Amino acid sequence: MSNLYAALIHYPVVNKNGATIASALTNLDLHDISRATKTYGLKAFFVVTPLEDQKDLIHKIISHWTEGIGSQYNPKRRRALELIRVHDAYADVIERVAVSEGMHPITIATCARKYPHNLSYPECRAMLKNGNPYVLVFGTAWGLSAEFISAADYVLAPITGKTDYNHLSVRSAAAIILDRLLGHP
Repeated sequence: MSNLYAALIHYPVVNKNGATIASALTNLDLHDISRATKTYGLKAFFVVTPLEDQKDLIHKIISHWTEGIGSQYNPKRRRALELIRVHDAYADVIERVAVSEGMHPITIATCARKYPHNLSYPECRAMLKNGNPYVLVFGTAWGLSAEFISAADYVLAPITGKTDYNHLSVRSAAAIILDRLLGHP
């Protein structure tokens, strides 16, 4: 889907006590979400963190798989990790997409909690067909902050299973959501 971008936010997110924090990156998130975004044809996968040590680590991981020995060992992984773009702030992501697309993107936050007027998967799937640029936003730690979510244009309905347990890893949630929105019906 040429009009969809994904963003993984490490700040502002909340911890288990509800405090706004900057979370540490997880190597598996980079690999698995970039592979899912490549599989479903997204334009880019943005990783947002203001932490310099985390950005350095992300660049080392990407470099290993796109330029280093990893690029020769596993070219398919290279193609996925080439989609990753690292930014200090979410506003930078929105600006980059707006410049690239010639218009401000529509933002869709994801959350494990229900919100009033959640966007359903069928509604979102239909919206994505209109050609406008969209940024699908995922939060790390215990999710995006309430302020972040309230600033989004839409909040996608949470993934629900067959039990009341609801604490998927962000990489699992991203794969499920991308399949529900872009997979074969």
